[in-house]
Amino acid sequence: LLSGPRRAEVLAKTMVGQGKTVIQAEIDAAAELIDFFRFNAKYAVELENSQPLSVDVSTNSMVYRGLEGFVAAVSPFNFTAIGGNLAGAPALMGNVVLWKPSDTAVLSSYAVYRILLEAGLPPDVIQFVPADGPVFGDAVTSSEHFCGLNFTGSVPTFKRLWKQVSENLDRYRNFPRLAGECGGKNFHLVHSSADVSSVVNGTLRSAFEYGGQKCSACSRLYAPDSLWPQIKAKLLEEHGKIKVGDPAQDFGTFFSAVIDDKSFARIKKWIEHAKTSSNLTILAGGGCDDSVGYFIEPCIVESKDPKDPIMKEEIFGPVLTVYVYPEKRYKDILELIDTTTPYGLTGAVFAQEKSIIQEARNRLRNAAGNFYINDKSTGAVVAQQPFGGSRISGTNDKPGGPHYVLRWTSPQAIKETHVPLTDWRYAYMQ
Repeated sequence: LLSGPRRAEVLAKTMVGQGKTVIQAEIDAAAELIDFFRFNAKYAVELENSQPLSVDVSTNSMVYRGLEGFVAAVSPFNFTAIGGNLAGAPALMGNVVLWKPSDTAVLSSYAVYRILLEAGLPPDVIQFVPADGPVFGDAVTSSEHFCGLNFTGSVPTFKRLWKQVSENLDRYRNFPRLAGECGGKNFHLVHSSADVSSVVNGTLRSAFEYGGQKCSACSRLYAPDSLWPQIKAKLLEEHGKIKVGDPAQDFGTFFSAVIDDKSFARIKKWIEHAKTSSNLTILAGGGCDDSVGYFIEPCIVESKDPKDPIMKEEIFGPVLTVYVYPEKRYKDILELIDTTTPYGLTGAVFAQEKSIIQEARNRLRNAAGNFYINDKSTGAVVAQQPFGGSRISGTNDKPGGPHYVLRWTSPQAIKETHVPLTDWRYAYMQ
């Protein structure tokens, strides 16, 4: 249904409801969601076929049961596919799911829910519950039947829910499974051996497609002083070609308005910070217009201070901050990247020297759950790059990978003996 008769409907509702361009809607609401459904089913079958060893006198098996109770799925606005997966994966593994969609993605989320019912999902296995966030959180975490949370959203919200779970532990029949993905402060690190064209094009896409409203979007760029003049010139040249507008009216639009007034105000505040700080210089963009919609021009900022708040905190908008480092201090920059923010979601290194790439992999192994070499920090593909990060970016359960479905089961090991026990005593006792 999703790949055929309902495809255009879900794409249109994602474009209209979440402000996506046609390509961003296609790779999200169609391609990625289809992949989630198909590969989760594949992984579930493989899991079922993964059985323990048996011997001549006994047969051993594993049953992958659903959890006892219900799973609460709390989904974000920025990916229709994430909502379908947060609810769909636990349901596939035998769980009842209460799905609370984002207030700003109800249209597309409800379309996905209706498609699941049309495809044969039994009624009430997934219950679609648009609701006030705190009210929903209070209700589900106070129920004795709460057994899991599948979450994508902000760090404060996930922490709040986690604390509520801890406060209600004595109520529950089971220890709940808590899975969360909470965004990042993602980086592109450029070495002096990097290909400039690859750096510029990858960074522009990562930082500005969908208005920087991807959890994996590049927000900080570290460039060596030896390459910065070339990178800067090319960045500014290409920046001038980016078109912001209504993607439903003009397919040449690269990205549209940010999601709502709260996002607009938050991003604008960061741009105002860049305008007033002596450490920051706006190189391009940054115009804000909320007369019709919430439009923000892609903004490129240069920072003299690698620890300025704009280099540390998630913005979730079309703002890219560049720090230019002395080429000889490359190894120091590895430490700087690793320690600047509390996040650990995505990151990329651009270099041609193999030893440099290997050193970056080793030194930044905890700085990114998804690490890219000579590629942008966005664009994880189901079954190819399972997605997720650690630190305060989340619990790194890697949806889109083979182990994710196991998170939503309660395995039962069964042993059946074929030879009766004829004596309670051991042989050495005779």
